[in-house]
Amino acid sequence: MITKTIYLNDDKTVYFNAYLYEQSDEMPYSKKRPAVVVCPGGGYWFCSSREADPVALNFAAAGYNTFVLYYSIKEAAVFPASLIDLCKTMKIIRENADEWGVIKDQIAVCGFSAGGHLTASLGTYWSDPKIQQLSGCENSENKPNAIILGYPVISTSWLENSEADAKRLVGDNDYDTVYHALNLHKNVNKNNPPAFIFHTFRDNAVPVEDSILFGKALCENNIPFEMHIFPNGWHGLSLGTAQVGHNEPDFNGWMPMCINWLERLFNNPDEANAPINRAPYSSKL
Repeated sequence: MITKTIYLNDDKTVYFNAYLYEQSDEMPYSKKRPAVVVCPGGGYWFCSSREADPVALNFAAAGYNTFVLYYSIKEAAVFPASLIDLCKTMKIIRENADEWGVIKDQIAVCGFSAGGHLTASLGTYWSDPKIQQLSGCENSENKPNAIILGYPVISTSWLENSEADAKRLVGDNDYDTVYHALNLHKNVNKNNPPAFIFHTFRDNAVPVEDSILFGKALCENNIPFEMHIFPNGWHGLSLGTAQVGHNEPDFNGWMPMCINWLERLFNNPDEANAPINRAPYSSKL
């Protein structure tokens, strides 16, 4: 396996690590592979190591080229700075897709907690003209083909009791404008990609309702998704295995479920792109 580190800023505080399969004549049908970009959580204060390499290497074991993004944090995380980091990462991966053996239209992004908020932000805002201009991605190079959300922050409920966090993410921008943008369920649109979402009912930091709100918004925009809400497990379980510090059998099945979902999504384009014909829902119920 080939490893690379790509820096996105001059002081080398924002970067991503790449874990790439070496192309081999023994595996002629795998010279190009789908990819997963991992965004660890950490409240936009840090990037959790438990949600970084262990996750990326599990996807790598399933045959994916993988990338771990260490995005802007702390005072540098004024919205949309971290989102711009992720957009630029997507562009660099696509620009190097031939050399790195990546299938350009099979790139998923996987995020946890605040990294889930970042991932869902990309899914929601990748096509926004301002975001494309700021990131230099005006030809849709930043488009995710799928998003994977682990116990994601979706709403601003986590900021209600933290004035410091709110000020840090808003910065000098207009408060109401940024707060509306941070509530991702209010901004889902027809350009959002398919999503795989998992959460626990007993999450003690990010309410499970955040995932439900995002799923509801996807439904309203006819965006397909798969969601799993596990009964047990606290916040930040990562893989939910002893490898990352805690084995949670009610939760740790999410990885094989997710890989199965990705395989179906990427390898059955006719099914993935089939017209959606859902039964109508009445808000009066």
